[in-house]
Amino acid sequence: MSSMRNAVQRRNHKERAQPLERSKWGVLEKHKDYSLRAKDYNAKKARLKALRHKAAERNPDEFHFAMMSSSTHNGGQRVADRGNKALSTEVVKLLKTQDAAYLRTVAQKTRRARQRLEEEFVLSGEGKGRGVRVLGKEEKAGQKVVWVGSREEQKRWGEVDVEPNTDEVAIEGRDDIDEEEIGNASQSKPPPRKALVEAQKSALQAGRALRKRHKREQEARLSKLEALKIREKGLMAAEHELEMQRAKMSSSVGGVTKAGLKWKVRERKR
Repeated sequence: MSSMRNAVQRRNHKERAQPLERSKWGVLEKHKDYSLRAKDYNAKKARLKALRHKAAERNPDEFHFAMMSSSTHNGGQRVADRGNKALSTEVVKLLKTQDAAYLRTVAQKTRRARQRLEEEFVLSGEGKGRGVRVLGKEEKAGQKVVWVGSREEQKRWGEVDVEPNTDEVAIEGRDDIDEEEIGNASQSKPPPRKALVEAQKSALQAGRALRKRHKREQEARLSKLEALKIREKGLMAAEHELEMQRAKMSSSVGGVTKAGLKWKVRERKR
């Protein structure tokens, strides 16, 4: 019978939502939320009560020998030893040597990446992203693509581009020219077809999109090159700082103490 009772669809009991006039208070708090909040509040209240009782019964004359070796910080926080043993000078120098070798390796890798990126293009001029010429590619003049419907139209289009119009040549060679002949000559020239106009417009749009894409690629390369230069400079500075620390630990160079006193290694007179 229990299986049949579970097979029957039951009503979904929905929780009451927050009224509209109280929507600024957020989600309506349920009883389980109140129980968790009350439990946390009572636990904090009991902890504060225990601390007050402990502070009230504190003996100001209390002493034990552990106080001699312990210290406090910020007015009561006990500073305890974590059990970490101080490393010797030779071990620290070895670790700094390994760190310097790692920094040197990463710096060389960054330098190679920067050199490869610089070989891809040449910067001409002072402005960023201006005058960039990609190496390894021949500079070609701009070309205009015109789409035609047949081979005869293609030949006629080529003849129009290369050879001048015979009507215009005949008119230019004469002195006695009236306006009617000029109008007839201009009307005899066939107007451009709609397909040719659309082809020219699409070619211009494609060229504009290609130039924009090249510009974005150049800007991305320049930003990457600047980031590599900054990273290489930081790695070289970190490597130099480690070398200086190792030299100071071996007393081969001078420096400044914590008290602000400058010292240097005494060199032998020659």
